[in-house]
Amino acid sequence: MEIERLIEHAEKLKEKSLYFQSSKLFKKAFEKYKKISHVEGMIQCMISLGDIYRMIGKYGLALESYSGAIDLAKKYKKKTWVSDAKIGLGLSLRAQGKWRESLKLIYESKKTYIKQGDKEGSAFSLWAEAGALRIKGDIKGAIRTFKKSFHIFKMLKNRQGMGYCLCGIGGSSRIAGLFRNSLTYYTAANKLFSKIKDVFGLAYSYCGIGNAFRMLNDYKKAIFYFSKATRLYQKIGDIVSYSYTLWGLGSTYKMMGDYKKAQDNFIKALLLFKKTNDQRGIIYCKFGIGELNILQNKKKNAIRLLREAFHESMKNGYDVEKCHAGLILSYIYKNIPFIKGVQIMVNKELMPFSEKIDIRCYKRLGLKLKFQGLPFNMP
Repeated sequence: MEIERLIEHAEKLKEKSLYFQSSKLFKKAFEKYKKISHVEGMIQCMISLGDIYRMIGKYGLALESYSGAIDLAKKYKKKTWVSDAKIGLGLSLRAQGKWRESLKLIYESKKTYIKQGDKEGSAFSLWAEAGALRIKGDIKGAIRTFKKSFHIFKMLKNRQGMGYCLCGIGGSSRIAGLFRNSLTYYTAANKLFSKIKDVFGLAYSYCGIGNAFRMLNDYKKAIFYFSKATRLYQKIGDIVSYSYTLWGLGSTYKMMGDYKKAQDNFIKALLLFKKTNDQRGIIYCKFGIGELNILQNKKKNAIRLLREAFHESMKNGYDVEKCHAGLILSYIYKNIPFIKGVQIMVNKELMPFSEKIDIRCYKRLGLKLKFQGLPFNMP
């Protein structure tokens, strides 16, 4: 009973996004379960600790916790716990941009949940899958999968799950070029999170609303909502989502012509992305800093950063980011043929991009995005 009360308290703190306090209690509970050889309790604590480490960007510790839980659950043939830990491991890899490895683990867990008739597990695995598809660049597939997950969560009356699906659809809609839709989904999520007092969800939706207003060219409102997200992320101690808020702020200031503030935010975001080893986040910062260099006539450094972003997008299989990089580079090739005697060439490495700005790469991905030169309001 004492351990159960400890777990209950830890779960409540976790729900309130009080991660540091929650992790201390889960560690304490784990040691108590270990003393009495209570396997399920030990696995539960390991997965919960993995979740906390993942939320605050400590992916090394998250991978260690989830992997330990998988090994223990397999040893004692606890299939559901294996699936739960695999999903957590998949989400940790997803957060670092490793969508291929992430999807493999998510699909394995989803298969088990479906076989066991676990609706909650199925909905969660669909949500996890949709996020990985978004990173891959399958935006239509991501929206479709988020909606499937939303409907199951709605049937289960799981408002938290519904809120995170709405955020997922909002973010995917923004990438698809449906900016009004994005604002609608994020606003709906924000109202839902406000009702259930989900602090992390509120921060996440504020950041999404800020990005939607940025894409609608309402920069004053964008900064207002990014500031609200920043306050909550700093309170929680989450450097993962906060990194993307900093990138959003940098992108907003870039569009406003305040290059000093834009550079400061991009550099802060880049340092955090490097800390969490988020490859996709690093690429987005290279886009931002590269663009600022072009706009401030530091062209040679800009080309280096943008080429790096292109090659890293290719290597990691990020289809949307590959389009962004190729279009910016082809625009530069067309408008700035020489940089300090070094000719910029669109060679085989930059194919299929050419001197002509080719937005067919967006169309091939089903995105309604436009590119009209620099500065580029990147979604």
